[in-house]
Amino acid sequence: MKKLLLSAAFSVAAVCSINAQDVQLTLHPNQAETVIPKEIYGQFAEHLGRCIYGGIWVGKDSNIPNVEGYRKDVFEALKALEVPVMRWPGGCFADEYHWMDGIGPQSQRPRMVNTNWGGTVEDNSFGTHEFLNLCEMLGCEPYISGNVGSGTVEEMAKWVEYMNSDTNSTMAELRRKNGREKPWNVKYFGVGNESWGCGGNMKIEYYVNLYKRYNTYARNYGSNRLFRIASGANAGDTHWMDVAMRECRNNMDGISVHFYAVRDWGTEDDPVTGIPMGKKGSALNYTDQQYYEVVSKSLEIEDIIRKHCAVMDKYDPKKRVAIMFDEWGTWYNVEPGTNPGWLYQQNTMRDAVIAASSLDIFHKYTDRVKMANIAQVVNVLQSMILTNEKNPSDPCVLTPTYHIFRMYNAHKEGKFVPGELTCEKIRVNDREQVPVVSQSASVKDGVITLSLSNLDVAKTHTVAVSIDGLKKANILSAEILTAKDVHAYNDFGHANDVQPQAFKDYKAKKDGTLTVTIPAHSVITLQVK
Repeated sequence: MKKLLLSAAFSVAAVCSINAQDVQLTLHPNQAETVIPKEIYGQFAEHLGRCIYGGIWVGKDSNIPNVEGYRKDVFEALKALEVPVMRWPGGCFADEYHWMDGIGPQSQRPRMVNTNWGGTVEDNSFGTHEFLNLCEMLGCEPYISGNVGSGTVEEMAKWVEYMNSDTNSTMAELRRKNGREKPWNVKYFGVGNESWGCGGNMKIEYYVNLYKRYNTYARNYGSNRLFRIASGANAGDTHWMDVAMRECRNNMDGISVHFYAVRDWGTEDDPVTGIPMGKKGSALNYTDQQYYEVVSKSLEIEDIIRKHCAVMDKYDPKKRVAIMFDEWGTWYNVEPGTNPGWLYQQNTMRDAVIAASSLDIFHKYTDRVKMANIAQVVNVLQSMILTNEKNPSDPCVLTPTYHIFRMYNAHKEGKFVPGELTCEKIRVNDREQVPVVSQSASVKDGVITLSLSNLDVAKTHTVAVSIDGLKKANILSAEILTAKDVHAYNDFGHANDVQPQAFKDYKAKKDGTLTVTIPAHSVITLQVK
């Protein structure tokens, strides 16, 4: 039965009054073949707002506890998250970044104005060494975005040499002079970022020739082989993908796609400064209707993947070239009183549900989608971690989205388990519907990890789970991320309002099925054997 939300004023009581059918899920672990790459859980760190400075990096001389200049609590939170890959230095910043400004003694590095993001003065104290050493300490792969928009072929070629050459070349010797003997052997390398927009406002017919030129001189050194990533489409721009695949498929290993869940609800001003904040709505204050509209928008990512896969399959039926969703997530108005160019937004249970259902979608298409990097890791957009601008020494805060990524860790490098989900859908408007439940399952070492999200803002749903070949479900672990109010969030002074808890509302039946009861706007993960 479908539920119709007539307006923003549609009441919770009205939603709850509708008698919905239970959800049915059948899983086929014997059909699991495609491995879910750990890189699906990638992060993105741009020189934007307080992501780098005050987020990741405070400097070795800071009175804030740090590890070699990296903010200690943020570093430990990222270490615990088991980040597999991190993209840097942008984003739009990448195509105005000149890497030689960020090497050598920090006191001698030139300053620049970050024209993309708030006109902030960039002192370049966080550069190539600081980023690559961080990745090494975290045990994650670095993903470098090279400058095509305002850089030169020579500049990009020398950067790759500086990072990866173990010879006695000028660039390798310069790296050694700056304190790093061995190369970092960077694998993932992007040739430009959003070349259709802030990376140069190019047409794809122009970019493909630039890509091939720049990519030619990004050399491999020693046994290290670059995984070469082209600047790809803005959301569903299949024309960009078509030309890129036709012209460059033999010269690239991956191509990026960017997608943000953004809705337009009209202009509003910051109540403190009076500055127009945009049309994206509040991260904290939203109606049920607005909740569903943003969730619905986030689910469009599946249709975008399907359309791009269809184009890519024409030119690359063996699926050699990967889709890299290296920017994705929610995007709202900035928090009142903060710099509009810094994109600082809060993070509620709505974002947790969107993160979970988005990861569920990525899992389904990992024959083509090999990486995803949520935007961004600290203090920007749908971040994992928040630090306090007014009181920087306050402990960092872990967002609901952080907890989703941690809860989903068990899916990494498991085999995706196909299945059939039958559930009702909530009618958002004349064109859009939202399923009440999203799910994903994987199997590794004989253990099935099952994640279930209740996208219904107001109603509990019970899921009947049948797993082929399983006579009785033995639950090894189960946890839930939930809150009484969908607007719940973590902040300074109440850092643990939303955090995972043990989950017990499940029952293994004698017929081999498992029933799981999920509260409204909640996410659970169970491990079954």
